[in-house]
Amino acid sequence: MKKFYSIIENKIKDALNKCNYQVDNVIVSESNRPDLGEYQYNGIMSLAKIYHKNPVEIASEIVNVLKQDDFFHDVNVAGPGFINMSISDEALIDFTNLDDYEYPKNDKLIFFDYGGANVAKSLHVGHLRSANIGEALKRLCEYLGYKTISDTHLGDWGRPLGLVIYELSLRYPDWPFFQENYVGEYPKVDITSELLEEVYPFASIRAKEDEEYLKMAQSMTKRLQNKEKGIYDLWLQIMDVSKKDIKNIYDRLNAKFDLYKGESNAEDYVPELLEYLDKLDIVKESKGAKVIDVKEDTDTKEMPPMLLIKSDGGLLYSTTELATIYDRIKNYHPNEIWYIADKRQELHFTQVFRAAYKANIIKNEKLVFAGFGTMNGKDGKPFKTRDGGVMRLIDLLDSVKSECLKRLNPEIKDNRDEIADKLAIATIKYADMLPSRETDYNFDLEKFCDLEGKTGPYIVYSTIRMKSLLNKVNESNINCSKLKVIVNEYDRALLLSLNKLDNVLNNAFNDKSLNAITDYLYELSTNFNRFYTECHVLNESDKNKQESWAYLTSIVYKVNKILLDILAIDIPDRM
Repeated sequence: MKKFYSIIENKIKDALNKCNYQVDNVIVSESNRPDLGEYQYNGIMSLAKIYHKNPVEIASEIVNVLKQDDFFHDVNVAGPGFINMSISDEALIDFTNLDDYEYPKNDKLIFFDYGGANVAKSLHVGHLRSANIGEALKRLCEYLGYKTISDTHLGDWGRPLGLVIYELSLRYPDWPFFQENYVGEYPKVDITSELLEEVYPFASIRAKEDEEYLKMAQSMTKRLQNKEKGIYDLWLQIMDVSKKDIKNIYDRLNAKFDLYKGESNAEDYVPELLEYLDKLDIVKESKGAKVIDVKEDTDTKEMPPMLLIKSDGGLLYSTTELATIYDRIKNYHPNEIWYIADKRQELHFTQVFRAAYKANIIKNEKLVFAGFGTMNGKDGKPFKTRDGGVMRLIDLLDSVKSECLKRLNPEIKDNRDEIADKLAIATIKYADMLPSRETDYNFDLEKFCDLEGKTGPYIVYSTIRMKSLLNKVNESNINCSKLKVIVNEYDRALLLSLNKLDNVLNNAFNDKSLNAITDYLYELSTNFNRFYTECHVLNESDKNKQESWAYLTSIVYKVNKILLDILAIDIPDRM
């Protein structure tokens, strides 16, 4: 991958060395005074303190060296020692013609845990951000050359399943799963997604109102976790139906998982984990329960111990979470494990991570919690249905799709449903990843479906426009193999935007957030649309200009496609 900022930073570092100033790191940024230059270096003030010299004097020395380099069109000192630089046309042209947009592969493996759907209940809007952010971060890492494994880590082994199975036992007592003396294979029963969607909310509400009902459901959960014959077999059928339903929605969101494991898989490693922990003598008794003390001297607020086993012998989510880490390290050997989940789960993950480090389950590996904020309704309140319930994710997708259908070009007669679906996913994903990962945001259906502004439809429309222009370039036999000239402020602005790609991708990787990419896509698309309006590729009589503009269009289209693929957004042919 070509790295434009690194070239500038290395040239400044070389200039500093020539002037006998030693620095470990040079960071160049866009100039906040575009009238003085395109890029800026602000590290001179720190050097002045180290060398006890006037910062303007040091900056002037560096500028005199940089001016001798044909890479720069102009270099100057501003204020107390800021160095501003503009790049020569020749350097920009040479760099743009380096057709290198691939990163080298490396052996580092990053394991991704995102999605987190609970079986036997509908995915709701709260599952959206984990799927979108997790999938995009995984694709970003793959593009940067890392190996990845992704797991949705289903919630398939806790109390919700006990509630569902207990309620089914009341409704269908004649089912063979509930007959103690049943012999033979269990038949396939009529369990549907619709049935499960109705049963779980009913059972959940009743458990809050009926203490005896709750106790029976808890007992059923233990029977399931003991893999009792019949109960476990019914669970397998529930899992089969629920997994298919969950996968269909994730597929619609372009979220692809390598593994569809869950808490139940971690259960297999719990005995081995507990035996391992006992040997380390880090598990303590507390009021009949077993805990691991995870507080550290640097904690500024109370850090409760991680509860490993309840006083009644029951296991907790933290237990299976630790067993999952144990499983992943033992069987997949990742260098890092990234957890993409609601930021309100931070305490849970802090406890589990600390326990994993304390138990030496994690040695040279790294555990990362990338917490995200909530998606709220237009009014800033939690996203609800009209009757006050939590909105199902599929209902949100369909409502956005319906809005996109209204806005499609009426001249499009075929494939309208498919196009609207792609636009709906683009709308939702772009809006979901536009704010910084940890920021809560309000989902405004009309605003985010608009063709203007920072929206998915605007980015998709701009990319379709690029492709359409390139098709006409191809039909007109216009050569677009390289950049030959820079003509005006519009093609230059587009070139300067394109040169940020490596920085943007690495910032997104380091921050574990996609807003750098969504902002960059908006900048690229806006600069392209200005360029498109002012630089008429097809009608230009000067061949050098025409071919340069055609090539520039091909590059920005290529970059847009790369970025949209990272965000898991498909581009329709028309809209």
